Amino acid sequence: MAETHTEGAAAPVDILVVGGGANGCAIARDAAGRGLSVTLCESGDLAGATSSNSSKLIHGGLRYLEHYAFRLVRESLAEREVLLATAPHIIYPLRFVLPHHKGLRPAWFLRLGLFLYDHIGGRRTLPATRGVDLRQGPRGAPLKSTFVKGFEYSDAWTDDARMVVLAAMDAAERGARILTRTRLISARREGGLWRAVLRTREGAEEVVFARALVNAAGPWVGVVARLLGVNTQGSVKLVKGSHIVLPKLYDGDHAYTLQGADGRVIFAIPYEGKFTLVGTTDVPLEGDPGPVRASPEEIAYLCAALGDYFDRRVTPDQVVWTYAGVRPLYDDGKANASAVTRDYVLDLETPAEAAPLLTIYGGKITTFRELGERALDLLKGPLGIAKDAWTRTAPLPGGDLTDGFEAFRQAMAARRPWLSEPTLTRLCRAYGSRLDVVLGDAQSWAELGRDYGAGLTRREIDYLKRYEWARSADDVLWRRTKLGLHMTPTERAAVATAFSAEETTDA
Repeated sequence: MAETHTEGAAAPVDILVVGGGANGCAIARDAAGRGLSVTLCESGDLAGATSSNSSKLIHGGLRYLEHYAFRLVRESLAEREVLLATAPHIIYPLRFVLPHHKGLRPAWFLRLGLFLYDHIGGRRTLPATRGVDLRQGPRGAPLKSTFVKGFEYSDAWTDDARMVVLAAMDAAERGARILTRTRLISARREGGLWRAVLRTREGAEEVVFARALVNAAGPWVGVVARLLGVNTQGSVKLVKGSHIVLPKLYDGDHAYTLQGADGRVIFAIPYEGKFTLVGTTDVPLEGDPGPVRASPEEIAYLCAALGDYFDRRVTPDQVVWTYAGVRPLYDDGKANASAVTRDYVLDLETPAEAAPLLTIYGGKITTFRELGERALDLLKGPLGIAKDAWTRTAPLPGGDLTDGFEAFRQAMAARRPWLSEPTLTRLCRAYGSRLDVVLGDAQSWAELGRDYGAGLTRREIDYLKRYEWARSADDVLWRRTKLGLHMTPTERAAVATAFSAEETTDA
């Protein structure tokens, strides 16, 4: 029989956040850091949907300039600087090569856009744009000979799922309660509070009272709004974006920005050492927002886009992995999915003598921290919050690398010489200064326990279960790490068995 928790003497929390994606975790983190009591519920895994299925870029959005979204680009570029400084282990600079396609945007137009991109966001640490002769050097080597001129500019890359999990970790360490695999069943206003019923996958129910409720359910924001029985001011346009992963298409640690004949922009990005990540599509979606998959048409579209630029022929049968996510964009009335705003909208409802409701529409991972800050600033009045914003200079867990990432990696190599170079770099990137917690007092590789393949050990799995809410093989292999790409089916099955058997050892 399922356990049922009814109302007891527990005091109401200040904020109940519904949704454990980038926006929800950023809000929970900011709120906990301002001294508020917070409960966050997520029906699946943290970053289990949209927030782990992005292009994994921290960027201003160069193409948004065409839609005159200057404020969004400026704020996103400013956030790029903030995130590079506060999470240098999982966010790092990436150079992009933009070949000039004579049949599309003129060269002067690209140059003007890149000039604005360099200057409107307060770029401080990244190299500036420069012209590139694609007939010489490695940048043009993999491209067709018809591309002779291009530009090289800066942006940044992140591990999107890890960024979300780290925000949740910071929230939890500051007192927030993070409940994964826990669904909101019902909620209503009662006596100046929200009375919410939560249910775990095992069927246990709990009643939570909250002074405010935040609907950060992403693609399911409308579903949650209907569950709450409220009429929100905005609406969501669901757009599916799909990505493909191919064996490495070219040498080098740079990415490519490819202009499509349909006006879209496709990125080709170095991925996991041995692969190239390509995306994304923009396909309007009706009905249930998930789970979704890359369609054969989308895969063919991305391969064809690569074929317009690269000498090497790319076909769908070469694809080793795909993923797709649903972007919950704020519906601004534009019919073209690529033109719909990527900005976010915060809708605060504060009825007289009733608990406030904050609904989050849209957003992008680049601005997730800023969104959390603005959400708490909105709730300052209704909740009587005294503490000001704080996250702009606060490192995400593991990001307090005083001398930078490379110095940290070298120090760890000296302390742990028994780690292979690829595994050392991966662990330093994933965990930063928390790596000592992962490895504990181990003095050799054998002391980390069973090696499941690709450098994933029993010790690391135990850490992810204990500190990062990992509850399944997918949580580990495809979100908190991407080691599923490097493993055989037999190795992946062994990890799944480890979870189903509930193996536990001390981390």
